[in-house]
Amino acid sequence: MRLAGLIVLGLLLLGAAGWGVLALWYFDHRTFAGRAALAVVFALVSLATLAGLALPDWRWRALAAYAVVFALLVWRWSAIEPSNDRDWKPETARLAHATIAGDQVTLHDIRNFDYRSATDFTPAYYDRTFDLSQLDSVDLVASYWMGPAIAHVFLSFGFAGRHVAISIEARSERGEEYSSIKGFFRQYGLFYVVADERDVIRVRTNYRRDPPEDVYLYRLRGSRDDARRLFIEFLHEVNSLRERPEFYNTVITNCTANIWLHSRVIPGRLPYSWRILVSGHVPELLYDKGRLDTTMPFAELKRRSRINEAAKAADKAEDFSKRIRAGLPGVA
Repeated sequence: MRLAGLIVLGLLLLGAAGWGVLALWYFDHRTFAGRAALAVVFALVSLATLAGLALPDWRWRALAAYAVVFALLVWRWSAIEPSNDRDWKPETARLAHATIAGDQVTLHDIRNFDYRSATDFTPAYYDRTFDLSQLDSVDLVASYWMGPAIAHVFLSFGFAGRHVAISIEARSERGEEYSSIKGFFRQYGLFYVVADERDVIRVRTNYRRDPPEDVYLYRLRGSRDDARRLFIEFLHEVNSLRERPEFYNTVITNCTANIWLHSRVIPGRLPYSWRILVSGHVPELLYDKGRLDTTMPFAELKRRSRINEAAKAADKAEDFSKRIRAGLPGVA
C-alpha cells in the first residue's frame, strides 16, 4: 500500500511538473531566455523532489518545499490578466460591439475583409441594423482542416435573407502563430469575430490552401424565440469582451465549448457530450438529437451540406449567402 501510494504521489508530481514547466515556458510574454531559464529551474526542482520521494528522511520535507514552490507558481500564473491593449493581428485587431434598442440591434464593426489570399487582404468593416422580429434561422458552420475529428464550428444568424456570422476564436498578436498547447496557458485573448459571411466563410472555402479547409453548413432546428435568446446571449458576450477581456483556452473557452455555454438560455439545451470536446463530431451529435434535418442518413446530409464549390462560384457576389445555401437540405 505504501509503495502504491508513493507511485501515485510520484505520478501526481510528474503531472504538476509537466504543467509547471509548460506554464513557465509560455510565461506572460517574457523573453525566450527568461522563460527557458525559469522552466529549466522548475524542472530541476521537480526532479530533485521526485528523487526525494525515495529517501524516507527527506520525503516530506521535499514535498513541503515543492508545495510552496508550486503554490507560488500557481499564484503568479493566476495573476496574469487578459488585455485588449496589444499589437494584435489585423484580422483580430478590432472588436465588434452591439447597440440594442428593443427589436432593433445595430452591430458595429462587422468584419468584411477584401481577400486576395489567406494572408493578403484589405481590412474593411461596416455597421448594420437588424430587426430581431426578422430573425428566422440559425446555421451551424463546420470547417475541417485536419481530419474528421477536429473542426472549427461557428454560427450564422439569418434575418429574412441577410446573415451575420459570429465565430469564437483565439486572438493572437502580430507575428504569433496559433498553438493548441499555448492555448492552455493564457497566451491568447478570447475573440468573437462578428463578420459578413463573405469574410468568415469565404476565406476558408476560397483562400486557405495550407492546409485547405472543407466547410459544411447545416440549418439548425429550433424556434424563433430560441434563436432570439441565443443571438442576444452572444451579443452580451461581444459587448462584455470590450470592457472585460478574457483568455482563450483550448478546451474550456473554445469555439464549441462557448457555443454550448451560451445555449444555456435555450430551454432543453443539449447535455454536455464528449463530441463537444472533439468538435468535428458536433454536427453528428446535433443530428442524433434531432437538431438537424433527419430526413436522410447523416452521411448523406453531410455530403450535401458541403459548400466549398458553391462558395467558390459565388466568390464576391452580393448574394453570396443565398447562393451557398441553394439546394442545401433543410434550408427553405
